[in-house]
Amino acid sequence: MANLCEICGKGERSGFNVSHSHLKTKRTWKPNIQRVKALVKGEIKRVNVCTRCLRSGKIQRAV
Repeated sequence: MANLCEICGKGERSGFNVSHSHLKTKRTWKPNIQRVKALVKGEIKRVNVCTRCLRSGKIQRAV
């Protein structure tokens, strides 16, 4: 599944794990993407959205 929210565009971020001795290794943070049925322009579609968009009401879930 794509790690990209179709509503807000939130995607994968990269950075470093930093140990106590300050050694750095690359790592990534992935958003919590859910594939849900939602109302988009009056029709029901399956979309990939992050849980922040679901919780804040930016998208209407289809029932």
